[in-house]
Amino acid sequence: MENVIEAKALTKTFKDFWHRPKAKAVKEIDFEIKKGEVFGLLGPNGSGKSTTIKLILGLLHPTSGSLKVLGSSPREVKTKSRIGYLPEESYLYPYLTSRETLGFYGKLFDLSAAERKKRIDQLLEMVGLNHTKQRTVKEFSKGMARRVGLAQALINDPELIILDEPTSGLDPIGCRQIKDLILALAKRGKTVILSSHLLADVEDVCDRAAILYGGEIHAMGAMDELLTEKTRTQIMLPEMDHAAQTALLETIRSKTDSQAEVIHPSMSLEEFFLDIVKKADEAGIQSSGAQSTETVADYLSSDQTPAPKDDLLDQLSKADDQPTVASEKSEADEKTESAAPSKELDSKLDRLLNKNDSSNNE
Repeated sequence: MENVIEAKALTKTFKDFWHRPKAKAVKEIDFEIKKGEVFGLLGPNGSGKSTTIKLILGLLHPTSGSLKVLGSSPREVKTKSRIGYLPEESYLYPYLTSRETLGFYGKLFDLSAAERKKRIDQLLEMVGLNHTKQRTVKEFSKGMARRVGLAQALINDPELIILDEPTSGLDPIGCRQIKDLILALAKRGKTVILSSHLLADVEDVCDRAAILYGGEIHAMGAMDELLTEKTRTQIMLPEMDHAAQTALLETIRSKTDSQAEVIHPSMSLEEFFLDIVKKADEAGIQSSGAQSTETVADYLSSDQTPAPKDDLLDQLSKADDQPTVASEKSEADEKTESAAPSKELDSKLDRLLNKNDSSNNE
């Protein structure tokens, strides 16, 4: 499978004002993340998780080693346009509605008005906030604001999605929805990096995980490989009477020379909670908060990911290299139109320079 991220001997050392080594946050770590994989990045506070994420986002530059994201440097603008990021704390403008918030981020990615409207409608429906689209963000609870932040991270249909504590502040229903969404995105070819202190969430959705401590990777592998206890065996049987249980235990103990015991399996507290809420919902009880939903925005598919657009500087630098297109306009008219913006820019620069000269003379 195609590698979305490749890190080799990745190291990040923070230095003080005199450029003396202050802290080695990441120490020569090696890892690869493949397309369509859900990868867990785990570790206690100060273990290097946030530094690693910032390196992947191109917000920090490695001290040594190499790092490739989507086949290129993470510091390139084109690479950043293919990434969706949900930070640990969602920083949203409180006076904007959820629709205006998503519209703002859609404009940053240069989406057309029609495309923005389509994606915003699908995202609000997906995160269960379609009925609150006219309310300002400052009226939202932390969990509802978190849902808006998740929608913001997906507005550009990213190929790589980085989620830092995505279930922070969410109720159990929201947590389950986020985990189901992560699994749905992975099935559609998206690559997800999940960083969370809620290990049960990571266990539910991640294909592989890496555990960092002191800036080093101490364990990495598939979840089954990391968690399976190979020294113990569990046998699941239907309900039986006490006499049959006793006879079975005696047989197992005599054959294996071990202290076998009988325990009854139990559902998790999350499963029990969701069952209660489901029954209340079926009974017609309404809630004014975020609604339960199982939908995924239709446009979030790797097959429909548009080619990244050139940034403004690239467009300006390539303006003279664009092939000419035949039209009814004369060559003289085209030269006049192309020269007009250049003359206007030159005149503005001249005025600025003259103004600066006059102020310096004074």
